[in-house]
Amino acid sequence: MYAALLAVVFLPACAPEVGSDAWCKQMEDKEKGDWTVNEATDFAKHCVFK
Repeated sequence: MYAALLAVVFLPACAPEVGSDAWCKQMEDKEKGDWTVNEATDFAKHCVFK
């Protein structure tokens, strides 16, 4: 039970910040059909039109 609680607390902290190079790379590797509208907008804003 404690392991699940720790995973919930610490896993979101591992996600790269939106707009960072790591986030852009992660989005490039993700299937385009799985992107949300917000992700597509952020990708265009931060990764395409820097």
